[in-house]
Amino acid sequence: MEMTMDTDHKSDRLPARRSALGLCNATSRSKLKASLLASVAAAALVAATVHSIRADVPELKSATSLVAAAQTVGQSAGFADLVASVKPAVVSVRVKADMAAQLMSSDGEQFEDTPFEKYFREFGGKGMPWSKRNGQHELVQGQGSGFFVSADGYIVTNHHVVDKAVKVEVVTDTGTVLDAKVIGTDAKTDLALLKVEARQQFPFVELARAMPRVGEWVVAMGNPFGLGGTVTAGIVSAHGRNIGAGPYDDFLQIDAPVNKGNSGGPTFNTKGEVVGVNTAIFSPSGGSVGIAFAIPADTVKAVVEQLKDGGQVNRGWLGVQVQTLNADVADSLGLASAAGALVTEAQSGTPAAEAGLKSGDVITKIGGTHVQDGRDLARKVAGIGPNKAVEVTFVRDGKEQKVSVKLGQLKDQKAGKAAAGKGSETGQGVLGLSIAPAAKVEGAGDQGLAVLGVEANSKAAEIGFQEGDVILKAGNKEVSRPADFKAAMSEAKSAGKKNMLVLLKRGAAMSYLAVPVAMG
Repeated sequence: MEMTMDTDHKSDRLPARRSALGLCNATSRSKLKASLLASVAAAALVAATVHSIRADVPELKSATSLVAAAQTVGQSAGFADLVASVKPAVVSVRVKADMAAQLMSSDGEQFEDTPFEKYFREFGGKGMPWSKRNGQHELVQGQGSGFFVSADGYIVTNHHVVDKAVKVEVVTDTGTVLDAKVIGTDAKTDLALLKVEARQQFPFVELARAMPRVGEWVVAMGNPFGLGGTVTAGIVSAHGRNIGAGPYDDFLQIDAPVNKGNSGGPTFNTKGEVVGVNTAIFSPSGGSVGIAFAIPADTVKAVVEQLKDGGQVNRGWLGVQVQTLNADVADSLGLASAAGALVTEAQSGTPAAEAGLKSGDVITKIGGTHVQDGRDLARKVAGIGPNKAVEVTFVRDGKEQKVSVKLGQLKDQKAGKAAAGKGSETGQGVLGLSIAPAAKVEGAGDQGLAVLGVEANSKAAEIGFQEGDVILKAGNKEVSRPADFKAAMSEAKSAGKKNMLVLLKRGAAMSYLAVPVAMG
């Protein structure tokens, strides 16, 4: 491996410095000399201060939090003292996993190997070839990172690092190898809690109580490429990143270099507090390009507390399908802004349905807190927890209303698949759509209008209609004939609206589209 080194040849610059000094007159040289002497004195004072700071760093005690030690470091040059204070709490995680089981779902079906799942295995060090030879499952070695959050041996890491693990070991900063037990994992936030048993107490770090500001310095630690004890530095680049990993995406974006094996490792602020858990990177090459994502400390704290208490995370459940508003949809509903979550369906028998929420409502607040979009609503409801009553504020027909809802408990449910088939009867073309009563189209159900075809390059195609969609409502009215659809468009146009809201069913999911009435 070739390595290059940049050297600073001071002797190459000396003639230039002498020439510059030679331009000064006698008075200037006298002032310069005094200035240089003052600078030397200041430098000596700084050096003494740094030495004093380093001398005052308390001796680390394994049974105490390392945050207090890190905060005494002060603002010395670089991050060396900060790293020395918190590094003993960071561990490497070694995993033996059954990769054949990794690619099978719990009900025995073949696992859907999405690009993100594939990436998670590679990022966590599990991206190795696997096979099932002679009916035997092949075990492979994976690696990741983690950190102690308590003196009695609890360790935080990523779910994808230990998923389907048959054996987990952690390697401490001193090189000690300890067996670890998986206490619980949460796939939705990609977090896991481990526990090691030993007749000793461990140095640990604490989770930050405040969200770091964009632009603040951060230090990432972990086990990239198996090189344990690696430290990188950067800044917080952004908040609230949604990378398509799950329903509760709310990542910190950092530019500290993070690579394979860093998964589960901590990112620290300059106080020595953990502001995030490294979980993913964006990279066309597989290596760091300066865009990494970390799970925020407040999410980590909430999940870890539940995993420690019961080995699983219980989330609140409202029972609605929602979508995020855009300007066109908000306009068709008569809303002043696109803030809120549009209900596409309040599922039968759910807390939402029992409280009277229905399709077309726009949820603007939950528990008195504003809702920005559908993802924000999901996070807030999940965080409130099950079996708790909460006030939901929503807008229906342009009027704000409130209702109390007792949340249920979210359970993992596998969405069913439905396919809309073609029938022989075709309705009138609207916007480039070919539509017919769903009741007359095989597999389309008994309600609404089945979309039999969408003309290429038509307005319908541009808006997002697809063959097989079922139109349930147009202008908030149920439709069963093509004429109903056209009448709804005419009514919206007469009311002075730019767009008409259309409720679509696609497979098992429902969503709204805003259709320009001028095109009807």
